Amino acid sequence: MTTHNHPIYIFGEVLFDHFPDGSRVLGGAPFNVAWHLQALGQAPCFISRIGGDPEGNEISGFMTAWGMNRRTLQTDPAHPTGSVRITIEHGEPRFDVVDQCAYDFIGQEPLALPTTEGVLYHGSLAARNPVSRATLNRLKAAHRGKIFVDVNLRPPWWQPEFLLTLLNGAHWIKLNEAELDMLCPGHRDLETAMRDFFARFDPEILIVTRGGQGAVACDRLHRLTSVRPAGGITVVDTVGAGDAFAAVLLLGLVEQWPLRTALERAQAFAGALVGRRGATVEDPTFYRPFIEQWNLSKNVSDY
Repeated sequence: MTTHNHPIYIFGEVLFDHFPDGSRVLGGAPFNVAWHLQALGQAPCFISRIGGDPEGNEISGFMTAWGMNRRTLQTDPAHPTGSVRITIEHGEPRFDVVDQCAYDFIGQEPLALPTTEGVLYHGSLAARNPVSRATLNRLKAAHRGKIFVDVNLRPPWWQPEFLLTLLNGAHWIKLNEAELDMLCPGHRDLETAMRDFFARFDPEILIVTRGGQGAVACDRLHRLTSVRPAGGITVVDTVGAGDAFAAVLLLGLVEQWPLRTALERAQAFAGALVGRRGATVEDPTFYRPFIEQWNLSKNVSDY
């Protein structure tokens, strides 16, 4: 693996998703991505903030048990651990994101990170608050590697003016088809909308996820690469599918896989995840076939 040469920094929220049946699942897009990368043999540096409450203690315990480094996980004495209330409408999740949570106040001083290289991943939700946004901007200013932005437009927690600053300068950008339409409205077809997006933000790679229709990526030469889900997938829960997709894209970026290979593997991994409940998987054997198929150097006997 190339973890030490190309570290992955993950910035953003960690929280509990609360479902209509009263159950809850550990989540938050950046946390989900970090969780999967850890299981796939990487050692991501997860930068976030939890409350000094029982939920925060649970998250800390989960991370320790999973082997994740908690060095950049901050504890907030005043704000609670993040939470989201999820409802399912027409088979798709809807999110009620609680405001003023610990991850809204990720501080600059406790980090003390030097100039970073490798890949810096972040979403848009944790940047809704000026405190975390300022910390993210400082991290990006000191970063000398690739920046991967995973757009998560959760009304009302985004505004065009600060979202534009997040997207400018990003090398890889991932968003879903509805989010692309929100940012580049009025186009009759997906390809035209993607070209419009490139004209505005000039990334290296743009990836648009399309749910059951798969995903499409576009490079600066406007070459399209598309993948579709395998047949026969039983969908149990689509929450976290995009995060699983993003995790494998990041893995492909650091491992320098060809774009089509990265997309196909991301689609296969996301397809496996939607057959289970929740955005993270606590069973390490879930990851074993992917580690073996992709010839990763994770020692599967460790499981």
